[in-house]
Parts: sequence; C-alpha cells; structure tokens
Amino acid sequence: MALAGLQLLALVLGLCGVSGVLVATVLPNWKVNVDVGSNIITAVAQVQGLWMDCVWDSTGMFSCTLKYSLLALPTHVQVARAAMVLACVLSALGICIAIVGMKCIRLGGDKDTKMQASFVGGVCLMSAGISGLIPTVWYTKESIANFQDLTIPESNKHEPGGAVYIGFISAMLLFISGMIFCTSCIKKSPEAWFYPPKQKHISIAKPEGNSAYNMKDYV
Repeated sequence: MALAGLQLLALVLGLCGVSGVLVATVLPNWKVNVDVGSNIITAVAQVQGLWMDCVWDSTGMFSCTLKYSLLALPTHVQVARAAMVLACVLSALGICIAIVGMKCIRLGGDKDTKMQASFVGGVCLMSAGISGLIPTVWYTKESIANFQDLTIPESNKHEPGGAVYIGFISAMLLFISGMIFCTSCIKKSPEAWFYPPKQKHISIAKPEGNSAYNMKDYV
C-alpha cells in the first residue's frame, strides 16, 4: 500500500512537471525588459521567448513577431528550443510507461515486467528533467551576464522571465518524479541483487541391488 501511494505521488508530480514544461515552452516571456523612459505614458515592455518576441506599451497595444529563422538565433536559444522539445517528448513518454508499471494498475504483465516498466519510465522522466534544466539555467546565466555588462545600454538589458522559473520548477518536479519511480522498483532486500538464490540440487537415489537382468530367470 505504501508503494502504491508513493507511485501515485510520483505520478502527480510527473503530470505537474509535464504541464509546466509544455507551458514554459510556448510562453514568450523567457526574457523581460521594461523601459520606462522619461515618461510613464511611453513605457514599453518587451518579452522574448523561444518562438516569438512580443512588445506592448502602456496604452495597451500588443504585438508579437515570430522567429522564423533558426540560423539567425543565438546559440542558447537554439539549444533551448531543442532541449525543451526533447523534455516534452521524454516526459510524456515517461508518464505513459510509468503508468503501466504502477502497482495499482492492472496491466503491464507480471511483477517483474511492471518493475522494469516503472524503472524505464523513471529514467525517461529524469532525462526530461535534466533536459529541461539545461535551457533554464543557461538562459538565467545569459540574462545575468547581459544585465551586469556595463557596455550594454539599459534599454537592451533583460531579466529572466516567468517562463524560466516555470521551466525550472517543472524540470525539478520531473526529476523528483523519475527518482521515485526508479527507487520504487528496487527490491526490499539488497542481497537479492548481488546474491541470487542458490539452486537446490536434487539427488536421484540409485535403486539398491543389481539392476541387470538375471539370466537364470529366463532359463
């Protein structure tokens, strides 16, 4: 019962992680810049995402521009795109496999098969978490370095946006969920992994006396 409850907790964390990674991938606010200027009326907010850049001002005008060219993008944006898409695919695949390996689900075969499915699903979720951590940490590093660079004008400096925080938290949830699924399939006795059960040797008792036919019985 405790194992089933632990797997349910891991499933909830995994579902939250998958949803968060998907949301963070499509949100445009990976970088945020608010330029107030000399007048609050002319304040302009700029946000940059993986797929589009958006701008809106204090009057409520809002416009977005899609990033069509892949080669024109900076390296960290290209890596972030690939890593976040990979995290979405791995997390969805890991959830599907981990559900098959859950103890409370009546499918997936025998006990050993369900344990293997739980382990594989956990590995996929952990890989998705690592894949989601890479772009969020890299984006944060680039934003901080850009903000502290004195040669860059204030109007071109950006701070990490909400999508970065959502992606980071979601990646951590996926990693924790994967760890729970992987550890839930470990046998209770560690000796069972290193010392397999000994095979019992069955001795066949030989019949007493001479087994050869006595020729004198046929005379």
